[in-house]
Amino acid sequence: MTQSPFPLPGPDALKGLLESLPQPPDWLKSDIQNRVILLLNHVLMQEPQAMDRLRRQQGKVVALHWGPFVFPVQPTPAGLLGLAQASDAPDLRLTVPLTSPLTLLQTLAQGQKPPVDIQGDVQLAAEVAWLADNVRWDVEEDLSRIVGDAAAYQLVAALKTLRERLQTLVGRLVRREPQ
Repeated sequence: MTQSPFPLPGPDALKGLLESLPQPPDWLKSDIQNRVILLLNHVLMQEPQAMDRLRRQQGKVVALHWGPFVFPVQPTPAGLLGLAQASDAPDLRLTVPLTSPLTLLQTLAQGQKPPVDIQGDVQLAAEVAWLADNVRWDVEEDLSRIVGDAAAYQLVAALKTLRERLQTLVGRLVRREPQ
């Protein structure tokens, strides 16, 4: 096998890079979290059954942990999600032990769920698992409202092709295969 003249960093190098980056300011973290909440709520509003399930869990706090990042959310009386206070004690703590962004990206790109350490409320964990298994964003439907059905179909097809190629690339990076 020939060695690539442009060696790519391995998963450990990317993990070290992530850990060495300075923490973003609090206002940026808050803004990103609020935008993720808006996206999640947009998706949830398309699934009445998901909203009913969340409504039954209102007020409980779910904290998602990945490395130095914490994302605390809680179901609202409307059956949507709201950002919880970081100081609130979580009823359910979900910790993703994959610290390498590349390994996490590969797992997600392959359509697999990353390993998750689950601690806390069993019923709430079951509802979160149901949401993860059954709620999907219909990107094509949202795009069709903006660009029309045919263009939305073509865009989504192109994105699927791009995803497949990225899966192949990430797989090679993780296995450190030559290109």
